[in-house]
Amino acid sequence: MKVLTINFLTCAVKACKSSSNCYPLHPKDAELVQDEIDLNPDMLVNVLPRLDWAALKTTTSELGFPALPDQPPTAEELKADEKMLKDLNHLLLETSMSEGKLVCGNCGHEYAVKEGIANFLLPSHLV
Repeated sequence: MKVLTINFLTCAVKACKSSSNCYPLHPKDAELVQDEIDLNPDMLVNVLPRLDWAALKTTTSELGFPALPDQPPTAEELKADEKMLKDLNHLLLETSMSEGKLVCGNCGHEYAVKEGIANFLLPSHLV
């Protein structure tokens, strides 16, 4: 599961839908793998406005990556900064969580991640 994907996930427990603490899900006991992916600046520039930057900052710090700037770069800044492009490509597209858990900050439910796939099936008492 790519770090980019984690930025879009929220808790599936019905009781968490009204809480802002159910997002982002927090990685726990994460085993990360790196895959080399060609840099595609246009794709990164296009996905940047769709990211929740605050959630991405939280996730990256929990995974042990260097801190991101407080504000996301503008499209022009990103296009002009080759290092930032490479860093975002490495973080969002080349880094995957192969094993571990994603934990809800509201209810504490843990979603297992095995072989890069998160299991979002809930027990009947949480549906």
